[in-house]
Amino acid sequence: MTLFGTTLAAEQVASLVSLLALLLLWLVVLRRERDYARWFKQWEADRKARREAEQARARNEAAPKDRKGPWG
Repeated sequence: MTLFGTTLAAEQVASLVSLLALLLLWLVVLRRERDYARWFKQWEADRKARREAEQARARNEAAPKDRKGPWG
């Protein structure tokens, strides 16, 4: 096989193929890692929102029901 005017032996072709396969593998790993990080950030935000809603509900339930003002 000739690449850029240089004749490549079978070992060199196999090396090129393996390097390209390794590059493809790392690109897939990088994409999955980024997707996981994005999912984890969303999960953390949802968990924080649920926790804050529960705390707000608990504060409202703990508030006194017999208010002494003119509106309540």
